[in-house]
Amino acid sequence: MKRRSINCKVDALTTKRGKEGGWVVERLLNQLLIELDGADQRPGVFIIGATNRPEVMDPAVLRPGRFGKLLYVPLPSSDDRGLILKALSKGKPIDPSVDLSAIGLMEACENLSGADLKKLMDEAAMAALVEAKRNSCSDESPCTIKATHFEQALNKISPSVSHKIVLVAWRYKADNLANLIKPKN
Repeated sequence: MKRRSINCKVDALTTKRGKEGGWVVERLLNQLLIELDGADQRPGVFIIGATNRPEVMDPAVLRPGRFGKLLYVPLPSSDDRGLILKALSKGKPIDPSVDLSAIGLMEACENLSGADLKKLMDEAAMAALVEAKRNSCSDESPCTIKATHFEQALNKISPSVSHKIVLVAWRYKADNLANLIKPKN
């Protein structure tokens, strides 16, 4: 049976030639470019790459027919963070007093990606489990994930996307947009 999807960090495979890794990286990149060139001949095959380091990618990867389109996907907005937390909470024993939208609005959540929010949810659930193990839960006091567990989790995690990377991505987006609208001589 064929795999439905395969994923990897595309920037690990597409670093600029002549930089890190020497001939091994160049051979790997050349093979990837050959595979990308033939991908449009395979019906139903779509290749999507994601990176938080576009500046290290070889420009040949971004030519039409390969990864021809660049899309900047920003970090989630404060409202989106609340919606993501609500989606991640499905099937979890969240205390009714917890306002996930309010948590998403917190300054501590400002630069959290979707993956960071999942980690926040997992850490809060773990904090609830640790507390439940310490104080055995009863019918009168069910074991749920409370706001205090989210506060504990926020103290443990940090954004995976630094402010510097966000600025680099915006600069890269602006540079590529400028190249698209630059008149040709």
